[in-house]
Amino acid sequence: MNLKFLLPTFRNRYCFVQACLERYAPPAGGGPVVSQALNLGTGEGDYDRMLATYCQQVVGCDVNEDDLACARAVNADVPNVTYENNDALNLSYPDEAFGLVVSCEVIEHVGEPRRMLAEIYRVLRPGGRVFLTFPNRGFPFTYDPINYLWLRLRKPHQREYAIAQGAYAFGHTYLIDRREFLQWVREQGFEVLEQRGLSHYLVGLLEMYHTGLLQRLLKRNAQNTTDTQSPSIAIQPRSSQPPRLVVLTDAILWLDRVLFGWSSASVGVGVVLVKPEKPNA
Repeated sequence: MNLKFLLPTFRNRYCFVQACLERYAPPAGGGPVVSQALNLGTGEGDYDRMLATYCQQVVGCDVNEDDLACARAVNADVPNVTYENNDALNLSYPDEAFGLVVSCEVIEHVGEPRRMLAEIYRVLRPGGRVFLTFPNRGFPFTYDPINYLWLRLRKPHQREYAIAQGAYAFGHTYLIDRREFLQWVREQGFEVLEQRGLSHYLVGLLEMYHTGLLQRLLKRNAQNTTDTQSPSIAIQPRSSQPPRLVVLTDAILWLDRVLFGWSSASVGVGVVLVKPEKPNA
């Protein structure tokens, strides 16, 4: 089983992608309707089994070989998933190769987010969709009060965060502003079909600082980089199946939406983009 599903923020991202697949890429007559899909920054392959039920072929790429080895082991029984090393800023795929691109919590790591979006646009077919999530610069106070106050009190020349924990754990040196992101994608030529906040004040409170600390202690690629610096105790998922206790996580997410779904403050953001069809000649 995969214990990540017990973390509300992870579970929320997974459910967002699942809902997008059901809405925008539903199986037609029992068969997949997307021929080629790319999971850009697949990590340990957490989403790929699900993607494989909607797509004829899924390519999972990442820059970290250790994560790719884990993904191959976890999804070894899924015949229509392949893995390879590839850089989000210099993808080796030809133009218009994919009908769907999924990228969860990657754009905040690449250093050049506009360039990554340009690469996604290049390899996406006209009419193709992008399901993308990223950590929100407008996160709730309950998630990371130290950096929340720092962002509002710091001087222009000072770095974006005070401590590398909370919203700035997981190797994050910058977060994504929702309005700035919309400007980036429209500059590339994308149309925005959907944008929603993922996880609000309750989830933020429950994951305030311990998730970043636990990842640093237990995850092999804690900083989500090309280099793996293994901690003394390293845990990797042995399957992509959620544990039974995920029902408790789902209850927390439901309550968070009921109480705070009105708020623009969110730990993360989920976005659906489309590359417009080419105009008729």
